[in-house]
Amino acid sequence: MWNEIKSNISSALVYFREFILFLILVVLIIFLLIDNTSLSVPLIILLIVVGIIVLNLIGRRRIKEIDEIKEIISSIRLSKYESSSEIFLSKHLDALENEIKQMFEKTKNDIEYLERLQKMRSQFLANVSHELRTPIFAIQGYIETLLNGALNDPKVNKHFLGKAELHTVNLSNLLNDLIDISMIESGEMRMSYRYFDINEFIKNIVSEFSLIAEEKNVQLIFNPANIGLQVFGDKERLRQVFVNLIQNAIKYTDSGSVEIGYEEEKKFVNIIVKDTGIGIPQEDIDRIFERFYRVDKARSKAVGGTGLGLAIVKHIIDAHSSKIFVESVLGEGSKFSFKLKK
Repeated sequence: MWNEIKSNISSALVYFREFILFLILVVLIIFLLIDNTSLSVPLIILLIVVGIIVLNLIGRRRIKEIDEIKEIISSIRLSKYESSSEIFLSKHLDALENEIKQMFEKTKNDIEYLERLQKMRSQFLANVSHELRTPIFAIQGYIETLLNGALNDPKVNKHFLGKAELHTVNLSNLLNDLIDISMIESGEMRMSYRYFDINEFIKNIVSEFSLIAEEKNVQLIFNPANIGLQVFGDKERLRQVFVNLIQNAIKYTDSGSVEIGYEEEKKFVNIIVKDTGIGIPQEDIDRIFERFYRVDKARSKAVGGTGLGLAIVKHIIDAHSSKIFVESVLGEGSKFSFKLKK
């Protein structure tokens, strides 16, 4: 019992200054109001005894509150709580309870984010290894075949060299895309924003794909905006966006058309790239901007590509304070759109 009282008073000594000040004030009041010394002394002694009792009660309550807080923190550290709704403190500690709950939720979210990040990193490394292995093994196979005698066979040597060259191009594209997405995500890629003529810009890009579209019997349509229309953005990075979107649209369109057009608004220009291709299943639309995600893996391999194009597109559009939208109907085609400032 005495040990408990001693502990309580020791805990309450944090308020010792206030307690002494209070006693001094009360003693002064007693001396001012009561002239009888014989009466004043017992009152002062009584006051000191009451003060000690009060200190004991304050100390006991303080120890109880500290123990309560320590138990909550210990439980959080040992991961005993599933959600913040399980955290409770005494009624008069509501403000502290709310702060601890917010801290718990933030810590929980940070841990979940780090776990997701670690999982994504592992998946990314696995995907990169796989994507690099494919062209490297193919090139190695062609070279080994040539060295084993096919080099002297005019019927196959140029064919194998052509295949090896194609895989080196794919390997180079993959490495370039990996460098781009790494720089974008790390914040090392600097953007250079300025106004430029959108019609001339798109016209030049479309002309690069006209022959490829013609070979696939796909009509490549460009609907120019108003003459002299200027948009604000990083011209070189936006070129990557258009190249990826138009290239994908042609790849996945076996017949019909790929159309690039605009919807002009007061402060923005809504740019649209749509096709009459194979379309995207609804369950895959939210994932097509993930790195290395492919809707149809077999067809994606057949038409080529690094699996990083749309991920790069999303990052670049995000950097322009915009968002890319996708609408698609399986078997009918897809529509990609995003806005740029005028």
